[in-house]
Amino acid sequence: AAENGHCGTTELLLDKGADVNAQGGHFGNALQAASAEGQEATVKLLLDKGAEINAQGGHFGKALQAALARGHEAVVKLLLNKGA
Repeated sequence: AAENGHCGTTELLLDKGADVNAQGGHFGNALQAASAEGQEATVKLLLDKGAEINAQGGHFGKALQAALARGHEAVVKLLLNKGA
């Protein structure tokens, strides 16, 4: 859901107990997936729900590297402003 920018579904899953920092998959976690795909609103939601901004894992290593590698400037700025 996070990778595809489905904020409502992502929020529902988190509100129902999904772990915001769960590890797995190609991107490592939801924050990295959303960052890699340029899903700015979803990145903000995940951070607001407690996602670890510098969590390691997945193809890119961290969310910031994922956003940088894919050229998502708005997400890069958001992550940097939040402490990445």
